[in-house]
Amino acid sequence: MVASWDSGKPNKLTNQNLIPPPNAYAWPVNLAGDKGYRAAWIDDKLQELGINPVIPSKSNEDRDARGIDFDRESYRRRNIVERAIGWLKECRRVFSRFEKTAINYCGMIKMAMIERFLKTMCP
Repeated sequence: MVASWDSGKPNKLTNQNLIPPPNAYAWPVNLAGDKGYRAAWIDDKLQELGINPVIPSKSNEDRDARGIDFDRESYRRRNIVERAIGWLKECRRVFSRFEKTAINYCGMIKMAMIERFLKTMCP
């Protein structure tokens, strides 16, 4: 697991780089992940940061022993984000990052989402 706020290079996961920067637009309320991210230390770290972990328990794990309630509805909404990322990957220009500047890249993401919306609404 890596996290980095200041540079393009990934850093090890430490308390220093998990504190949101002062210019951050938003801080997550929930963080969804699949069963592969289910570990007690991840739950503890997320709660320490004020983030509610939405990670299902593993099948070989006692669900009642876990101190966190699992929000099934939030976990199901995670699929919307996964499908949106899948749609973006269909757009070759976005997937392979032809645009080098952030503003142009964000513009291409918007164009890809508009194209997807129009294909869905106007077949």
